[in-house]
Amino acid sequence: MVYIDYQDGTPIYEQIVNRYKNLIASGVLQPEEKMPSVRNLAMELSINPNTIQRAYGELERQGYIYSVKGRGNFVSNNAGLKEQKQKELLTRLDGLMEEARDAGIPWEVLTAHMESRKKEGEGK
Repeated sequence: MVYIDYQDGTPIYEQIVNRYKNLIASGVLQPEEKMPSVRNLAMELSINPNTIQRAYGELERQGYIYSVKGRGNFVSNNAGLKEQKQKELLTRLDGLMEEARDAGIPWEVLTAHMESRKKEGEGK
């Protein structure tokens, strides 16, 4: 479910945080579901367990997961996470639209591109 893109300039722990935030917000990981152990995920991804621990710490700080001493980490039962993620993505989209406008890309080109992406998504 989680993979690391070594070509991406984003730090590994941030990639893990972002992937799990998406999995949780989209409902792939359900509330109260147990997260992979730090050790198992580190072995699976072939990375240092401290990196996983740092990512889990950030997910916990943001309210996506919680820790139970001696039992592991679990997905939080926070209904607002999906809305929070949507708000975050829409804010990023606003920035990209502004950047596109500043680069001289006409609105019609942007909307046509979004429509083509929508049609591609409907075919999946």
